[in-house]
Amino acid sequence: MPNELISQHRRSIRLNGYDYSSPGAYFVTVVTWHRANLFVEGLDGEMKLNRYGHMVVNAWEWLQEQHPYVNLDPYVVMPNHFHGIIHIVDIGDGSRGGSRPAPTENLKIKTLGQLIGAFKTTSAKQINLLRSTLGMPVWQRNYYEHIIRDQVELDDIAKYIDANPGNWVDDPEYIQ
Repeated sequence: MPNELISQHRRSIRLNGYDYSSPGAYFVTVVTWHRANLFVEGLDGEMKLNRYGHMVVNAWEWLQEQHPYVNLDPYVVMPNHFHGIIHIVDIGDGSRGGSRPAPTENLKIKTLGQLIGAFKTTSAKQINLLRSTLGMPVWQRNYYEHIIRDQVELDDIAKYIDANPGNWVDDPEYIQ
């Protein structure tokens, strides 16, 4: 089946009619291509990020550096996936604490999908450059997202992220 027909039949997992560029907190999970264990040295005991894992961290933090309306909360790089909380903030509310230059009136807020796409593209290019595999997939095509609705949910998800490395063998993405 041609790619254009496949993409037409893909069911979106996004909330219909929701503006994913609106201020809010979002929990995201991105999984490696074929769930390959790519980002840590050794899977026994303490997980230590390898150079690819550090590139994932750099690409995630780059989002906040690049976009004045992005704030990041807890995140974790696992052997074959990434969890993080990203906030799209109303930069008119002073939430960035004056740490950024004043935005121009032409500032276009990117959607969550565009931000995650930039993260995936940036990290994949860096990783592929290092391992001499230009153009090879690093990430699966889509990503999981959850709109965080209140502080209790934010706290629960932050605890889940912090505990994730210790629960690796019970993780749905666990592959030995």
